[in-house]
Amino acid sequence: MAEQKSLSGLTDQQAKEFHEQFKVTYTAFMGLAALAHLFVIAYNPWWN
Repeated sequence: MAEQKSLSGLTDQQAKEFHEQFKVTYTAFMGLAALAHLFVIAYNPWWN
């Protein structure tokens, strides 16, 4: 029996692997973005 492919063309296993990597990359990106925002706020706070 051939593996079923989704609309994206990925098999279920490939989609799961992609999702795991996406979660890691997204978390790293959000962490760096938050850190950059904190540095900007520390350098030039808007409440002064």
